[in-house]
Amino acid sequence: MTSAWPAFETHEVSNQPPPFGGRNLWADDGALAEAVQREGGAAFIGQLARYGGLAGDELYRIGFDANRDRPRLRTHDGQGHRIDTVEFHPAYHQLMTAAKTHGVAGLSWHDGRPGAHVARAALSYLHHQAEAGTSCPLTMTHAAVAVLRQDPSLAEWATKAAAPEYDPRDVPIADKAGITLGMGMTEKQGGSDVRSNTTRAEPQADGSYALIGHKWFFSAPMSDGFLVLAQAPGGVSCFLMPRRLTDGNRNAFRLMRLKDKLGDWSNASSEVELCGAWAQRIGEEGRGVSTIIGMVMMTRLDCMLGAAAEMRMALAQALHHTRYRSSFGKRLSEHPLMTNVLADLAVESEAATVFAMRVARAVDQAATDPQQAAFARIATAVGKYWVCKRAAVFVNEAQECLGGAGYVEESMLPRLYRQAPLNSIWEGSGNIQCLDVLRALSREPQVLHALEAELDTVAGVDAIYDAALRALRAQLAATPEEAQARRITERLALVLQAAVLLRAQSPNASVFIRSRLGAEHGMAFGTLPAGVDFGAVLSRALP
Repeated sequence: MTSAWPAFETHEVSNQPPPFGGRNLWADDGALAEAVQREGGAAFIGQLARYGGLAGDELYRIGFDANRDRPRLRTHDGQGHRIDTVEFHPAYHQLMTAAKTHGVAGLSWHDGRPGAHVARAALSYLHHQAEAGTSCPLTMTHAAVAVLRQDPSLAEWATKAAAPEYDPRDVPIADKAGITLGMGMTEKQGGSDVRSNTTRAEPQADGSYALIGHKWFFSAPMSDGFLVLAQAPGGVSCFLMPRRLTDGNRNAFRLMRLKDKLGDWSNASSEVELCGAWAQRIGEEGRGVSTIIGMVMMTRLDCMLGAAAEMRMALAQALHHTRYRSSFGKRLSEHPLMTNVLADLAVESEAATVFAMRVARAVDQAATDPQQAAFARIATAVGKYWVCKRAAVFVNEAQECLGGAGYVEESMLPRLYRQAPLNSIWEGSGNIQCLDVLRALSREPQVLHALEAELDTVAGVDAIYDAALRALRAQLAATPEEAQARRITERLALVLQAAVLLRAQSPNASVFIRSRLGAEHGMAFGTLPAGVDFGAVLSRALP
């Protein structure tokens, strides 16, 4: 029997790029490899190359699955028991397993070699390109170790948080080789102003505390423990609140709902009621903010790394597409105006990456070098503000390089675009970072000294840079007002990025300096000045 419909082909598929996956994100990124070597992480290059291959292939592929099937909250089981469980797509646990076992959350703590923080930063940068949502619990777990190590009685927590082991079971930490940590800071009445928190911490006879209150953002609610700020009798204090008590019972908190977020879909964020939850104080009563400040520097660095990683992946997607797609008789990447856009993006991406890795070195050396500690103090706030601020507009420009293909979910660009605003909002939004910069400059003389020492290392190499440095010094000497905090922080970021590129002897240093410091640039990407060797910039960006 024959069909009533004749067989025919409606069209042939042509002029489409091949799938992006199957790449090694480390091998593709010469600027990253140079930065790791320069900033002291050379001993870890083998590990980074292996993870780059994993991130650019398997993790890249399953990242789509983890984001397509979002986490679901189950407050009760079928028999009516309260369980407060979040269910994830299996890909989420595969991503977490790969990241934890390769050191994304703990290499800098369980490997004592110099440069371990630099290598861990590079691992985080590679992982974030493949799947950004899992970076949230990984970052918090890594950063929490800095706080947990302040209390010798929490050694087991610190050791297992740093361990290269992932165990998603909802059991006490005594039954696990590796754990994850979350945070509970933000409340309905305010986020940045944590001193206004209303959650109460009531002292108990055994020295513990009972936490009573509501947290409006309770990150990674299936973590094994949480660092929580609450009002003790002596003021705002820091607490470790476990998910499971040592006897195996659930702690006294209830997940009320999961946040319906713009992006970050693979990861769960929640609202929680604390109903007399057991917690152990870390540090002194009333010193919660200063206790947790070591965690803040780590999370700010990871915000920088995440934003730089999103830029890098968006750039790679744009270059991949335009090198295969043709229009008006030639490849998109061969059209002069498109080439200007791509080269501009490549220069911005490299500046973000090398600056983040420079800050990672400062963090790595902060414990033994006061000048590096002072530099890390201000550079994390400067970088967190500027690099994160640039991510959203950068990703949108990369979407335009793909046209409509960059707006549909088969592409990674919509996921990157939804993710791009997160790092500028989380861990203190832009105004908080800029006010912190002014505070550090005005109250901590060692910070200004460290900053000037950093900028002076390349003085005399480039005339435009030298002029920008003189103008910056004049601005700083004038004691900037609060209303000018963003302007000063932006200028600091650009001059610092230029200094790192000059010190690295990057072939893109002069392009960055002419365009960003020398006023040879417009308000949008794709406005690099005449005379730039676009081909050289792009060949460096992605093989």
